[in-house]
Amino acid sequence: MMIALGALGSAQAQNDTRIGAFLAYGSEIESLGIGVNAAFPVIENLTVAPSLIYYVPKENYGFKINWWEINANANYYFVNNEALGLYALGGLNYSNVKVSYDETWGFMGESSVSDGRVGLNLGGGLNFDIGSNILPFAELKYVLIDGGQLVAAAGVKVNL
Repeated sequence: MMIALGALGSAQAQNDTRIGAFLAYGSEIESLGIGVNAAFPVIENLTVAPSLIYYVPKENYGFKINWWEINANANYYFVNNEALGLYALGGLNYSNVKVSYDETWGFMGESSVSDGRVGLNLGGGLNFDIGSNILPFAELKYVLIDGGQLVAAAGVKVNL
């Protein structure tokens, strides 16, 4: 208990808690996404980094596709200096896809099906310190799930 409190105290002393927003692109859905994330220091060079991405719905051949994902990652910083933060990430992913079809002829009506899957995230990212409270970042991860998906993201985090 004392070790956990000590780690929490030193993490808060670093004041590296961050929240952010970003744009992402998913290779499987082939669509842009809008996301929010956070980073909470646990111990030196390690943060817990939850995120949520909602992909812009798309329509193909009358089918509307909605896709979102929740991530629970751990980021380990290999380089964390005043100009650059380079990290590897790993964690869990929950992806949900809903496909709906609206029959315009009137005899079937609207129908939909949704599915959620749990997968693993593997990747890395960069934080760019520009000398302010705003921290631009870029991240690339691969989601190990059924067909797999490569997700590229870029945005900003704000130091709290």
